Amino acid sequence: MPRVPSCAALVLLTLLGCRRDDEAEGCAARFCLSLDAPGLMITLRRDDTTLLTLPADGLQLGLRDELPDTLSYDPWFEDKDADYVSVVEILPVEGQSGAWRLRFAEDAEATLTIEEVGEGNFALQLTPDAATAARAGYVRLRPRVSAAEGFYGLGELFDRPEHRGARRAMQLELDLALESGYNEAHVPVPLLIGTTGWGLFVEDLHPGVFDVATQEDTLVEVTFGVGVDSADGLRFHLYAADHPLDVTRRYYETTVFPTLPAPWALGPWVWRDESADEAEVRDDLQTLRDLDLATSGYWIDRPYANAVNSFDFDARFPDPEGMISLAHSLGFRMALWHTPYVEEQAGALHQQALDEGWFPPVVPVVFNNWSDPIDFTDPAATSAWQSLIQRYTDIGIEGFKLDYGEDIVPGLNGGRLVWGFEDGSDERTMHREYARLYHKTYAELLPADGGFLLCRAGTWGSQAWTRVIWPGDLDASFARHGEQDTNRDGEVYTAVGGLPAAVSASMSLGPSGFPFFASDTGGYRHSPPDKELFMRWFQHTALTAVMQIGTSTNDVAWESTADNGFDEELLDSYREYTRLHLRLFPMLWSYAQALLQDGRPIVRALGLAYPELGVHPDDTYMLGDHLLVAPVIERGARERALVVPPGRFIHWFDDTIIEGPGELTVPAPLDTLPLYLAEGGVVPLLRPTIDTLSPTDTPETVDSFVEDPGLLYARVFPGPEGEFVLYDGGIITQTATDDGARLSWSPGTVFTQGLVVELLGLDDTPGAVTLDGAALAEATSLTALESGASPGWVAEGGHVWVRLPPSGGVVELGG
Repeated sequence: MPRVPSCAALVLLTLLGCRRDDEAEGCAARFCLSLDAPGLMITLRRDDTTLLTLPADGLQLGLRDELPDTLSYDPWFEDKDADYVSVVEILPVEGQSGAWRLRFAEDAEATLTIEEVGEGNFALQLTPDAATAARAGYVRLRPRVSAAEGFYGLGELFDRPEHRGARRAMQLELDLALESGYNEAHVPVPLLIGTTGWGLFVEDLHPGVFDVATQEDTLVEVTFGVGVDSADGLRFHLYAADHPLDVTRRYYETTVFPTLPAPWALGPWVWRDESADEAEVRDDLQTLRDLDLATSGYWIDRPYANAVNSFDFDARFPDPEGMISLAHSLGFRMALWHTPYVEEQAGALHQQALDEGWFPPVVPVVFNNWSDPIDFTDPAATSAWQSLIQRYTDIGIEGFKLDYGEDIVPGLNGGRLVWGFEDGSDERTMHREYARLYHKTYAELLPADGGFLLCRAGTWGSQAWTRVIWPGDLDASFARHGEQDTNRDGEVYTAVGGLPAAVSASMSLGPSGFPFFASDTGGYRHSPPDKELFMRWFQHTALTAVMQIGTSTNDVAWESTADNGFDEELLDSYREYTRLHLRLFPMLWSYAQALLQDGRPIVRALGLAYPELGVHPDDTYMLGDHLLVAPVIERGARERALVVPPGRFIHWFDDTIIEGPGELTVPAPLDTLPLYLAEGGVVPLLRPTIDTLSPTDTPETVDSFVEDPGLLYARVFPGPEGEFVLYDGGIITQTATDDGARLSWSPGTVFTQGLVVELLGLDDTPGAVTLDGAALAEATSLTALESGASPGWVAEGGHVWVRLPPSGGVVELGG
C-alpha cells in the first residue's frame, strides 16, 4: 500500500482546529511534505527549513472553451484562449488516504493524490474530473522558492548550466535567429534542482516550459500542454535532500538509474568526419600507436557504406573484418556512425522497408535527407532492424554513434504536425519518446559490459539506454551560444556555441540524469579549429568522464594544415592530456560506480557543488570530489578569474597553492589547464605508460589496462582526514600530521600489485618514512622505485613518492 506523507495525517488535525505549531512538531521525518487545507498551501521542508511552497495559485489549470485536436498545446507559445485558474478550496476525499478534492475558479475540479515513495521523495498526481478535463488544456505548477538560490538540471543547455532568469523549453522549437534554425533542445529533462536542496520533476512527455524566476525572483512557473490527454492529468514529484547534489538520486529512484557504458568507452576516442577508405583507417590506428597517443577506441563516421544504413561496407573498405581485427590487435574498440533511416539508394533494403511497413503510418514532414524514420513502436520493424545491426556486431563492432532521430516535433507555431505510429501514439509524446526507443533498439545488442552508445538526443528515463550524450554540431570557435560571430568568409551568424557551449553542456547534463557526456574536441561547424582552440578544447575534454576527438574537417592532432596550424607543441600537449584522461580511469570509474548508489554526477558545476558560495560560474566545475577544473574558454586568454571554494588547492602541474573562499586571477599558459587538487584529496591513477583501456594481443608494444592492471598510482595533497574508495573495493586514506602525513591502503580485487603514492604540498622532505612501523628504504630515483619490486620511497622534483606492497599497509612520513 502507498504510504501517506509523514505529515499528511496532521492535516486532518489542522482541519479540526489543530494549531500549525502542533503540525510542525508532530512531523518526525527530516523531509516532510505537508498540506494545509484551510491555508491552501503545500509545503516541502527539510527539518525546520522550508524548501518550497505551493500556495493557492501554485496549482493551476489552463481552461479553454474547447480543446480542438488541431492544436499542439505547446506552452512555448501563448495560448490567448486559455484562462489559468487557481485553487479556491481543498477538501479531503473520504475513505481515500492521501487524496484531496481541489476546487478551482470557474467551477473546475480535480483530484490531488500525494504519496511518499521514499525518504525525501513525494509523488503527486493532479487529475481533472471529466467535465474539467474537457476544458483543461494545460496544467501549471507555480512553486515559491528562495530568492537567493540557484537552479540546475533541465537537461543539456549550451548557454549556461544555471537557470535563474531563463525560460527553458522541454522540446525542440524553431529559433530562426540561431544558425541551426532551432533552439538546440536535444536533451531536455523536466527536472529542476534548487541549490537549497529540493527538486521538482514532471513525469510527463507532453510539451512543457520551465520559467525560472523571470517574473519574480521567488517564482518558478512550470507549464505542460496536456491538451486532449488532460483526463490523464499530470504526475509530478517533489524531492528534498541535504545537499543539491543528492537530489538526482531521488530522480533516479523515480525513473531509473543510468546504465553505465563499458569501461573502455570512457576513451579517448578518435574519428574523422569522412574516412577516405580502409587504408586511411588502418594508417590512423597504426599512427596512434607509433606516436604514443593514448587511445581506447576509434569510430568510423559516414560514409563507409553503399548508402545510409545499407548495413554493409562499400568498395573503399574491401576487408572490414581484417580492419576490425587490426584495431583489436592494436588495443582499440571499434564503433560506427548510424541513423534510424534507410535511404532510397539502399535499393532492395529500402523497398523491403516500404513493403513491410517499417515506417510510421502517418508522417507529415521529415528533417533529414534520407527517409522517414523507422517506427520502433512496431515490434516487427524493430526486430528486422536489429537483425541488420547484427551484421556489424557479428564482425566485431561494439558501439554506435547514433545521430539524428529528431524528426518528430510537437508542431509548428502552436499547430500540430501530425504523426501516427504503429502503437497508436503520436507526436504529442513521441517527440521525446522516439529517441528512447531508437537508442533501446541498439543498446539491446551491445556487449554485456555496456558497450558504447554515443547519442545526440534523450529525455527523462532514457538514461537506461543512452550511454553517452554528445551535443551535436557545436562551432569550432570560442563563441558563446547566441553570440554573433564571423566565419572565415566574413559572414556573420548567430552561433550555436563553441567551446563555452561544450563546457556548459558538460555541467548541465550530470545533475539532469546523464552523467556521461563527450563533445567533439575541436568543434564541428566552421571547422577546422586552429591550434589555440584545439588545445583549449582537449584540455577541457581530458577532464571529463568521456573524451572523444574529431571535427568536420577530419583534423587529427598529428596532421598539420595551413588552416589548423597544428605543430609539435600541440602534439606533445595532446599526448600529455589524452594520457592524463586515460590515467584518470580509476577515479572516473569509481565515481561511475558510486553514482549507482548516491546519484551524484561526475562533473559538478561549482555553484551546485558549493551552494554556500552563492555564485554560479559557467566555466568552472569539480570533477568528482577533489579536482577543481577551470577551462579557458576565451581566445587569447593567458590568465583567468577563478572562484575558489573553501579550503586550499594545489595546482596539478606547478604546485602553486591557492586558498578560498574567494575569487582569484590564476595563470593559464596555452599549454596548461588551470587544474587544482583539493587539500585532503586523493586521485587514483593508472601507470604513466598506459596506452588503452581495451584488450590487445600485442601487449609487448601496446600497454593495456585489460591485459595488466599493473601498479595503482595516486596523487595526494595531505590534509584533513579522508579516504577514497575505489570501484574494486580498495581504500586509500590520508591525513596530514604535525610533521608530515599518514597514508594507508587496503587493496581491492583489481589493483593487487602495489600502490605508488605521489604526495604534493609537503613543506619539507620527510626525515623518516615507515611502513607499518618499520623504516622504509629510500630509493635512488623514482625510476628505481617504480621498476623495482620492493616498497620504498624517494623525494624527487619537489614531491615525495612512496611505494606500498601488494598487501597494503600504513605509511607514516615525518621529521
